[in-house]
This record gives sequence, structure tokens and C-alpha cells, in this order.
Amino acid sequence: MQALYPRNTHVELPDYVQSADRLTRRLIYLYIFLLFFEGGLRKWILPGLSTPLLIIRDPLMLVIIGAYWSAGRRLLNAYTLPLLVLGVLSFFLSIAFAHGNLYIGLFGLRTLLLHFFLLFIMGNVFTREHVETVGRYIIYLLPVMTLLIGLQFYSPQSAWVNRGIGGDMEGSGFNGAMGYLRPSGTYSFTTGLTTFYGLAAAYVFYFLGALERISKLWLLIGFLCLLAAIPLSISRSYFFQFLICIFFFVIASLRSGRSVRNLGIGVALTPLLAAILYNFEFIQTGVEVLVTRFELASKSEGGLEGTLGDRFLGGLIGAFTGEKGFPWYGAGLGLGTNVGASLYGRANEFVVAEEEWKRVAGEMGPFLGIPVILLRVILGAHLSLASLRALLTRDNALPFMLLSFSLLQVLQAAWASPTTLGFSILAGGLTIASLNDSSHAA
Repeated sequence: MQALYPRNTHVELPDYVQSADRLTRRLIYLYIFLLFFEGGLRKWILPGLSTPLLIIRDPLMLVIIGAYWSAGRRLLNAYTLPLLVLGVLSFFLSIAFAHGNLYIGLFGLRTLLLHFFLLFIMGNVFTREHVETVGRYIIYLLPVMTLLIGLQFYSPQSAWVNRGIGGDMEGSGFNGAMGYLRPSGTYSFTTGLTTFYGLAAAYVFYFLGALERISKLWLLIGFLCLLAAIPLSISRSYFFQFLICIFFFVIASLRSGRSVRNLGIGVALTPLLAAILYNFEFIQTGVEVLVTRFELASKSEGGLEGTLGDRFLGGLIGAFTGEKGFPWYGAGLGLGTNVGASLYGRANEFVVAEEEWKRVAGEMGPFLGIPVILLRVILGAHLSLASLRALLTRDNALPFMLLSFSLLQVLQAAWASPTTLGFSILAGGLTIASLNDSSHAA
């Protein structure tokens, strides 16, 4: 697949293509901005427009596709074409035999396909330099986000910082421990916050191995924020993601003497900074809450093995066995999303399944759903091989470190949630684009 291999960024493109690429990049930057802050718009700035703002990136995605296509770029490839065929078939089967609701089917088709194009658009208009720029701005945002979740952690749900979607005075916090609720940051729900920090962690560990590519002061601040967010977010998902990033960083650091030196710096830095942070009472409280949540969840889920099985295996076996007994054509495309369930009159229910692979197979049926799952598995494997090749043959650790976050996102993140879908596509697109080493583009 061409987009997953480094392209020659020194080839001079026609002026109209360069102009279209610049426009496409600017639109993608706007997409990223909205992904980071649309929850804040829905909670604090424009609460009366919270429902349409949920899909504010959808029309923008159509404009991105149009700008990209205007330069004569191809949208169909070995991944987008099969997904398009499978999605359209499932759409018509859903209308004819399953739920029969046009709007639910269209929303399901949008969830399956629309944003997926961005993976490969970013791979063609972004380069490593653009990807690094995104990472720097994420690190610049970390202190503000960490301060915000600290305020949310210690504030009552009636406080303005904890206001829910549409200005809901009951708050946006979610089940935590010891009377503390998981904060949501600038997002509508806590999952947006944990995915933001997961992506930020991948970038921080990358820059820790490439100290010359960022301000060391900002890198130190970013690392402190990552550590502080572990207890303040009360998120087991983020804690596990942090550990995954460490694992990838260790592997990436074994490729050269300089990298091993940077690994030594990281090994020495982490416990020292953690010890400094733990001297603050508000961090100690967060640690106690997080430990309590781990203990409570471990009891209810059957220990660490059950926790990891539920959260990271995600009911994969159930996707293939069809344990809910849906017919061969599935329950209908889109019915497993929150929007689809609401339109079906069963709001706040997992009508199909909570786990992603179960949802896909349940919505589309085994004959169409399982190929979609396998397509995501193949893409994940392709990303892994291309990233490892870049690390070993071109000393480019950026795609490999981004893979520490993007791999699970591409494989099995819950695309039924617009925010999770956005982060999955963004992470995968950044990983593909980071394979392109340099560019003279503006």
C-alpha cells in the first residue's frame, strides 16, 4: 500500500497540487483543533449547540476530501475500496432486512467510512516535520490540560469546570473511587481525556529519544504532566497506555549508543520526578484514589487477568461466535452507536455490544463484519511492519513510538464514539505520515 511507505518528499509537485496540499493540511489542523476542544465547546461555550457540535468534524471531513481530490489525488486504495464495498452492502442490507431506518444506516456508514479516508490523506500531505509540529503543540497543551483536570478532580460536580454536555449541572465526571469522579478535561467524556494523554505520552517518549528536536524545558514540563495525570485522571486505561509507551521506548532505545544514553536519562528521570510529585498532597490523594479504583475494579473483574482481558482483548472471541444471536445480515449498520440507539428509541443502551469487534460483527453480521475486523487487523500489521522498518533501516523512531498508541486504536478502539473515532484516525494518520522523512512544504 503506497501510503504506508515513505514517499520521495523532494520531488517538485505542480503548483496546483502544492496549493491543494497546503489547504488540506490547514483543514486537517482545524480537524485536530476541533477534536481537542469540541467537548469544551459543547460544555462551556456553545452548550445550546451541543448536539450538532457532536459531528462538527463530519462536514469538515467532506471539505478535506474535496480539497484532496481537487489535486487529482486518489481516495480509493487497498484499504478504502474494500471498506467502501462492505459498508455500502451492509447499508442496503440494514435498510432492507434489519432496522430499516435510513438515518441510522447513514450514521453507521459515516462511522465506518467517512473519517477512515483521513488516514491516507494525512499520509500523502503530511511529513515527519508536520507530525512533529503536531506533537510539540500537544506538549504545549499538556500543562493547561493537567491543571484543568486537577481542578475538575477536586471541584464538586456543580462547579463550572465540571459542567456536562449542554451545560448539564449534574457534571461530566464519571465513576471513580472514594467519592472522586474521573475528570473529562476539555472533552465530553473521560475517554477523550485518556486518549489525549495516550497520544501525548507517545510523543513525549519520542522526543525523549530525540532531545535535539524540542525544547528540553518543555519536554520536562510535558513529562511531569504525564506523571501527574496518572493519579488525577483515575484512569486505568491511561496507566496501561503509559506502560505500553515505556515498553516501546525501551525497544526503540536499543538501536544505538545515543539512544541507550537517552534511555538511561529516562530511567533516572522517571522515579526522581515521581518522587518529587508525590511530595504534594494533592498528588498523594490522587494516587490513593487510583489504587483504590484498581482494587475495586480488580475484585469485580476477576483480578488483573480479567481486567486486561476485558479492556484489551475486548471480547474478540464473542465477535466471531455471535453470542447475541443476530441474523447473518446483522442488527443493522449504525445500531450499535449511541446516536443509532437513540434514533431507535433505546437511548443510553448498548443495543448491539459495548466492545468494538462485537459491535462491528453484530451490526454488519459475520459475513461483512468479520472482513471489516480483519481489514483493521491487516492495517495494524502493516503499520507495525512499516514502523519497525523505519526504526531499523532509517533510524526514524517517530512512527514506532506513535505505533505504541495508534496500534490498539486502529485495531479495536470504539469507533462508535465520535471522539474515540477521531483519535484513532488521527493517531493512525500521524503514524503513516511520520514515515515520510522530510518536506519543503509550508
